[in-house]
Amino acid sequence: MMKMERNTVKDLKNMMISAPDEKIGELVKQQWLTFDPNHGLGDLEKMVVKYAALTGKKPVEKLKTAMLLMCGDHGIAKYGVSAFPPEVTIQMINGYIGGSAGANVMARHANADIFITDVGVNADLTNLSQVINCKVAMGTEDFTHGQAMTREQAVEAIKAGMKVANDCIDQGYNLLATAEMGIGNTTSTAAMASAILDLPPELTVGRGSGINDERMAIKRGVVAAGLKINAPDPNDALDVLCKVGGYDHAGLAGMILAGAQRGIPSMVDGVNATAAALIAYGINPACADYMFCSHLSEEISHGKMLEMLNLHPIVDAGMRLGEGTGASLAIVILQMALDVYNQADLKGAYDA
Repeated sequence: MMKMERNTVKDLKNMMISAPDEKIGELVKQQWLTFDPNHGLGDLEKMVVKYAALTGKKPVEKLKTAMLLMCGDHGIAKYGVSAFPPEVTIQMINGYIGGSAGANVMARHANADIFITDVGVNADLTNLSQVINCKVAMGTEDFTHGQAMTREQAVEAIKAGMKVANDCIDQGYNLLATAEMGIGNTTSTAAMASAILDLPPELTVGRGSGINDERMAIKRGVVAAGLKINAPDPNDALDVLCKVGGYDHAGLAGMILAGAQRGIPSMVDGVNATAAALIAYGINPACADYMFCSHLSEEISHGKMLEMLNLHPIVDAGMRLGEGTGASLAIVILQMALDVYNQADLKGAYDA
């Protein structure tokens, strides 16, 4: 088993990810300049040029977005690190199925199809036909007493995310978007950020679901304990993931890797998704080229995480909900930018 796991990790590290097509990007940029010679639309131009370079062809007229909502419970949620109990994970999943959650509303505005995926929910969801069953385990272990998952489980969860992403790409989706649900996941995210960025919990633990000062102290203590007992290796992304991460993180990391391998960009949501992006980047750095950063989260570690990935947020709206909400907002802007490229004739519309 260990030999198989090592070979799989080696395959992930060595998977072929093509560099962006700079010739296509330059062509699209020159075409853009014919109607916007003064760069009056700012970052919209950069978004369209990047999308073209990543896909290797003229920008599509319409995005077809698959939003992969990776769900997994976290063993440390029992300590009260969130404003909500662990049982809320399954309640939220039922809301997504019914289309009534705020994330559903925003995804509809973005014309994004949500694929609810169980990677590690602490409940049997096999009776829910609307949920893709990729369960690796019934939630992670309590990482204050040992690692959250085994390396084999981490790889299995990454591969699950890759499979769902590849299935979506095979169906013609030309953009992937991250989304996640798992009570306690910002605690795991903070621990991962501390390990990778070499920062103390005081600089990575945020208020997440809106916790008070008392819960904040507990959350910091949980992160500190997990880091102390597990000593995750910052130079080994898989080690960080399996020691203090979550199955939702692993699934999203796999999604990003699969998209990059297939030449399909990923719209990365907030702080939890960015932690997953850091894991994907640590496994295969070339995948960072295929990421769009949707927004700047209010969670305190997010800016530092984006710096490591050299990503710049499309939106800064004070958001920190996660669940793909920031990604939906940014997708609307990306679609608008593509519409400008494909439909507008703004030459002469700017003052000299």
